[in-house]
Parts: sequence; C-alpha cells; structure tokens
Amino acid sequence: MSAYGCLMEISLTNVVLNSISSFSELSSHDNITHEPALKYYRKVEEILKLLKPVLDVVFDAGIASEELFQKASAELGHTVNELKELFGNFHRLTSKIYFGVASKGGGGTGSVLEVGVIANGRSVEVVLQAETLISKIWPSVVEIFEWLKYFDCLSLELNASSLELCVQKILQIGVEQTPAIISQTIREQVDGSGPSSESLAKFEDHLGLRSNLELLIEAVALEKLKKNAEQAEENSEADYFDQMIALVTHMHEGLVKVKQSESSNHIPTPADFCCPLSLELMRDPVFVASGQTYERDFIIKWIDLGLTVCPKTWQTMAHTNLIPNYTMMMLIANWCERNNVKLPDPMKSISFNRPCSIAFAENIALKDIYILPHSKSSKPESTWSNGSPGNNLVSSSAIETRADLSGVEAQVRNLVEDLKGTSFEVKRTATAELRLLAKRNMDNRIVIANSGAIDLLVDLLHSTDSKIQEESVTALLYLSINHNSKTSIADAGAIEPLIHVLETGTPEAKENSAATLFSLSVIEDNKVRIGRSGAIKPLVELLGHGTPRGKKYAATALFSSSTFHENKPRIVEAGAVKYLVELMHPTVGMVDKAVAVLANLATIPEGRTAIGQEGGIPVLVEVIELGSARGKEHAAAALLQLCINRRRFCSLVLQEGAVPPLVALSQTGTRRAQEKALALLSFLRNQLHGNVGRG
Repeated sequence: MSAYGCLMEISLTNVVLNSISSFSELSSHDNITHEPALKYYRKVEEILKLLKPVLDVVFDAGIASEELFQKASAELGHTVNELKELFGNFHRLTSKIYFGVASKGGGGTGSVLEVGVIANGRSVEVVLQAETLISKIWPSVVEIFEWLKYFDCLSLELNASSLELCVQKILQIGVEQTPAIISQTIREQVDGSGPSSESLAKFEDHLGLRSNLELLIEAVALEKLKKNAEQAEENSEADYFDQMIALVTHMHEGLVKVKQSESSNHIPTPADFCCPLSLELMRDPVFVASGQTYERDFIIKWIDLGLTVCPKTWQTMAHTNLIPNYTMMMLIANWCERNNVKLPDPMKSISFNRPCSIAFAENIALKDIYILPHSKSSKPESTWSNGSPGNNLVSSSAIETRADLSGVEAQVRNLVEDLKGTSFEVKRTATAELRLLAKRNMDNRIVIANSGAIDLLVDLLHSTDSKIQEESVTALLYLSINHNSKTSIADAGAIEPLIHVLETGTPEAKENSAATLFSLSVIEDNKVRIGRSGAIKPLVELLGHGTPRGKKYAATALFSSSTFHENKPRIVEAGAVKYLVELMHPTVGMVDKAVAVLANLATIPEGRTAIGQEGGIPVLVEVIELGSARGKEHAAAALLQLCINRRRFCSLVLQEGAVPPLVALSQTGTRRAQEKALALLSFLRNQLHGNVGRG
C-alpha cells in the first residue's frame, strides 16, 4: 500500500476513535436516562469499550490495512455516528414502542417488524432503527477483530487469543429481540384474545412501560405519530399506530386491575378518589384547567415534562394553574376515617417508574371497573391538541362507554321529570337515584348538571319531607365536586335553602349541607354570599352541637369562609372560638381543622381577644409541641399574631413553656412553620431583653 493509502487508513481509524469518544460523551446527557434508550446505549457502549483499546493500538502503530479493514472501519464509524444522532434525539416523550422508527420508504434497512392490520389485512413494515443499527455494529467489530488476528505486528496484549476472547464477549452481547416481542404482543392483541401474561411481561420489561405515567406518555407519542401518518396519507402506518394505542390501553387496564386488587382491607376505593396519574388515593387533590382532579405532586410532574394536555380528557389545558379541590379532600378524608384507611404519602410514591407488573393483572378478576375500550370508530367530541390520544386511553376506572353515558342521559331525563311531579314517593325515589348517580363519577355529575336538575334539587331543599330534603342536599354535594357546577348551584339560589337545611334538617342533612356550603365556598364570590346570607351562625351551632361528622364539616366550611376577611368577625361573634378551643383536645380528632380556623381568626382583634379569653394559648402551645406538621404551622402562625399584637400574651406563651418546642419547630418544621417559629422566638427574645433593660 502507498504512503498515501497508509495515511488514509490511519486517518480513518482516527475518525472512528473520535466517533467512539463523541458517543461516550452521551452518558452524561439526560436523553438516555430512560428506558429503552438507556438499555440500548449501554449495549453499544459495552461493545465500543472492547473495541477502543484495540483501535488505539492500531492507530499508534500506524498500521496500514487491507481494503477489508477500511470497509469495516468506515461502516462502523458511520453507524456509530447514526446511533449518536438517534440517542441524541431521544427524549422522555419519545414513543418507546416506536423508538427511532422510520418507514420502509425512508431508506432504512435491517430487521423488519411486520404486524397484520385489522382494517385491510395488509402488513405494515417498520424498521426499528435502534435494533437495526446495533445489529450492524457488532458484525463490523467482529470483522475488525478477526482481521487483526492475522496481523503479527501488534503488541503482545493483542494476540490472537485475546482478540478471540473479545469476539466471544461481543457475540454474547448479541442483539435484542424487541422487534419479535412487539410483533408477537400486538399480533395477540389483534387476534382478539389479548396478549398473554408472558408476552406482556416481556413487552413491559424490554420497553420499560411499567408505570401508568409511562403508558400515558406512550399514548401521547403514538397518537402524534398516528396523526402525522394520517396527514401524510400513510394509512397502513396509521392503522399500525392504532393497534399500538389499543395495546397501550390494554396495558393501562391491567394496571387498574392491579391497583384495585391492592385496595386496603379489601374495601374498593371510589374511583373518583384516585388520581388518574398515580392511580393512588389522593392526599392533596387539585383542579386543572379542564376541570379534572389530580394529586398535586403528580400533575406538577406531568406539567414539568412539558405535557400541556389533560391526562384524562386529553384536551389542551388553557393554563397550568392548580386549584385545591377542598371538597374532594374532605370527602376522601371522611371516607378514610370511616373505613380505617391510611392516606398514602405522595412523596413516597412520586416515582413514576415504580414497577407494577401489568402481566400480573391478567389473573385478577376485574370487579366494578368500567374502562372505555379502544375503538377506531369512536371520536372525541371536543377538539384535541396534537399528541392527544382522544378516547383511546383513559386514566380512571370510573369512565363509562359512550353507550353507557347515553343510557345515563336518558335515565336522568326521566328522573328530572319525576322531580317535577307531586308524588312524595316518586320524588323520594328520583332524588335517591340522582344522588347515587352523582356519587358514582364525574361524567354522571356533568350529565345531571346539564339536565336542569340543579334548580329542581335546590327547590326541594325546602321540602317538608325529610327524606327528600336529605337526598336533595346530598345530591347537590356530589354535584358540587365538579368545579363548574359550584357557580351553577350558587346561582340557582342554593345558599339560603342550604342554611334552611342547616337549621331544620336531619343530622345527616345538616352534615351534608355544611359540606356543600364548604364546597361552594371554594369560589371566592360564594364566600361573600355565604357570609352575607347568614350561614355563619348555624355553622357555628353545628360546630358546637352537631354530630362528630357534622362538626368536622362545619369546621371545614368555617375555615374556608374565614379566608374572606369580612367573615372573620361574624365567626367570632357567633361564638366559634369557644368550640374551636374545645375541639383542639387530641381525643376529638379535629385538632388540625380547629387550629387552622383559629390561625385565621387570630389576624383580627376580636379573634385574638376571644382566643385569650377562651384559654386558647395553652392548647396552641400544646399543638406546637405534639401536633402534626400542618397543625404546628397553624399554631405558630396564631401565636405569632397573638404576641405581636397583644404583648400581654407574650408572658402567657412563655409561662406555657413554648420556647423549647418553638426552637425544635424552627429547625424541623415545614418551611412556613420554621419562618413563623423563628419570627416568634425573635419577638419573644426582644421582649425579654426589653423588660430586663427597663428593670
């Protein structure tokens, strides 16, 4: 070979080495921290780590090679660069099933995935680039090693036996069987019987689709690919994507089965109480722009990923503001208390990649779960954003089929007509059935609200029949869970009739009237209406003399109302402070609710006076020492208001031994609790120094 040829070969080797080094730099990128990209990257990296030391020796030795070596090196360098580009373009929202795909017409070569299409019986041929490129790397590397075995000018460490060992290691690495696994799983899905547990287990393991969030992201990505295929009139590919979306929906249903099987104490969890993202009982439920409710931490993670569609309705969210759903929070808390169920800690389950075997669900009986099936014919009625899988995938076990909803609409129309009649018996039945429908799920609530039932139910709050009154107020409570219905119920003139129920109803009717007032008070304008309509006094009466549940609902309603300044004096004047201090006894189980209201009332002079007169300071100090994190935060805020506005309270706080627990709170409490504790400690210290100076 000429000197020019040797230089060309050496230069080519150097180019390959640079490509390998450049590829290795991807290890620090976020792009490849998620499956399946991470698995593929590690496989390529393992092969290249065996090759690089050998190429270093070849380059340093300045060895001229034959055409075979040059060809293998050139192919290898090109493939490594293609893989670098492929991995560099991968991100969290890339479809895992279709990772790095290109249509047959796109010029790709390699392993082909063929899947029958239901619609027209044709096959769709799709090249999985990641698999294809990896399958091209190891033959090139093996070819280089085999050629070097017969080159006797290399260093001793690169003798034939060591090179043969490298070849065997590379052959053991091999290639993934992902195309065959995807093909088999989708074929089983297409056949109608559904994928086997074994196929699903392999599928989820190879693609990393083990969590509900990953399935939701996959559905978004696949729907976007499907839409692109439809716009390009690639009907075969669009049908293929449709099949993959159907498979993802099936896997989602499997996760729902698993979650249902994990219900605490074998008590089915109401579907509305579970976050559509985590499938867990919600601890801090919030509304998003679409009106749906999610666990705060999970929807924040969803939004942080750059996803702007509602995970449940798939509508584009007009904004990303999160509004606390206090009604849902209250209902969940009471359900947990009645059923002795402990609320999960969202921070412990925030990992969206927490394994949950979908295949395991194949052997679980599905009870009382309604899943919207995948259907090519069903189209969403609203306008979906790009990348929204419409009704192909749902995130809540309570969503019914369109046919079921049509049946509900007809049923509701008949029940609304029954409400207009004169028979007490018919009205009892109708209100009871509407209550049950409203309790069941959000879709039913929307149907009922749109049917004109709200005005009729509000009128029935004045019914002389206690059962009708009770069923009506409870139905309104469930309807108010829908954020949009809160204003509709208030606009229907419900507040004064709800006060009437508070004053005259059965114990259960009073409880649910207080809960409904609380739910309505989430809307700021309704706080004003509630306060000015005279609701405070009967709420305080329920707080002092109601059932345990009635007291909790009353405290919650009073807390929400107290966030509007005009209502604070009304609450104090109605005598609430006395009852709130009594309810702070640990055995009552209402410390957090009571101290939250007191913290708000401590911001006005009348409230501070009443807290001091009713013996509130000792119990507030006790909460700082022994209360929950949220309770300590509110207690510290209340004591700070008391001390900075009434210096005579400082000595009482010090006499109760508040300093040690305040010091502890300043170091271990929530951020807000630490701020309040430090401010109070600083104020108390200044007061002590001031008194000493004057002495």
